[in-house]
Amino acid sequence: MFKLAKLVGSVALAGMAGVVFAQDVKTYEGIGRLATPNEVAAWDIDVRPDFVGLPKGSGTVEDGMGIWDTQCASCHGTFGESNEVFTPIIGGTTAKDQETGRVASLTDPNQPQRSTLMKVPTVSTLWDYIHRAMPWTNPRTLSVDDTYAVLAYILYLGEIVDDEFVLNEQTIKEVQERMPNRNGMTLEHGMWQRDGKPDVNGSDCMTNCVTAVEITSTLPDYARNAHYNIAEQNRIFGPFRGADTTKPPVAELPGANFQTVAMTTAAPASSGGETVDVAALFKANNCAACHAADMKMVGPSIKQVAEKYDDKPETLAMLAGKVKNGAVGTWGQIPMPPHPQVSEENINLMVQWMVSGGQ
Repeated sequence: MFKLAKLVGSVALAGMAGVVFAQDVKTYEGIGRLATPNEVAAWDIDVRPDFVGLPKGSGTVEDGMGIWDTQCASCHGTFGESNEVFTPIIGGTTAKDQETGRVASLTDPNQPQRSTLMKVPTVSTLWDYIHRAMPWTNPRTLSVDDTYAVLAYILYLGEIVDDEFVLNEQTIKEVQERMPNRNGMTLEHGMWQRDGKPDVNGSDCMTNCVTAVEITSTLPDYARNAHYNIAEQNRIFGPFRGADTTKPPVAELPGANFQTVAMTTAAPASSGGETVDVAALFKANNCAACHAADMKMVGPSIKQVAEKYDDKPETLAMLAGKVKNGAVGTWGQIPMPPHPQVSEENINLMVQWMVSGGQ
């Protein structure tokens, strides 16, 4: 009886909260809808410096090393020291820094390169960013435990924890007390000094506000259609719709032959008796983010790949291995990350498709 009364009371309170919530939200006819609780929960993943929002979980240094080697090392280096594309994560900190909470080398003019661990004051920032954005080819694919494990390995590489340390929602608070630059954050200065004073003082500016928006910069011509039709991706209300980037002047500019994968008409391939739209497969696996049809972007274009390689079995197997395990050096120093999440069958289809020029 007690449980039933408590349940009824809880439902009633939840209903009242929903009514209050609905009354507090201003709606606009024809624009949007209220987000569902599940949608809000999926979006609300931030972790604050006081660890509010940090989910329960745990990860070991050893587990983190395995994840690091397969999903992180190709971009950040085996020991987090890579400086070819990304700023190194590890380096520049000392045991003395962990005592003082202030990284001395940040003010050393002879320090060759600043690393992430030199600058970041809060360990929660690392957890939040890894969980939110890594790996960069597949953000939000690391589980909570994976995130704890990867962060534990980073902290181990930075000599902040030992190799048997288990990072979880409780021990991470101990780590915060060891962060080398935990006392390095200050709100008492601006970003630049002007005449001996900070360029900002932290107060809100609510006078002389701009009354009209002036567009002072635009996409460069070569990038005009790099992300398809901008006009179709912008919201349907408000003063600006964005340019239709599939129409001139792109055809009148240098590089007019540039086409994204979405603009090509690819013949479907056959796999196991089923027809597969390889262009769609290529885009769905984020390959189109780096490889355009006819212009080098982050990686070589499909046309360049087709011109360089033949369709011999050994060639296709070699390229499929690079896609699967990652590679660097053939087309520059920006590494292609491994794609362990893509099946070998799909990799083979996409490689064959690229070598044939997207046909």
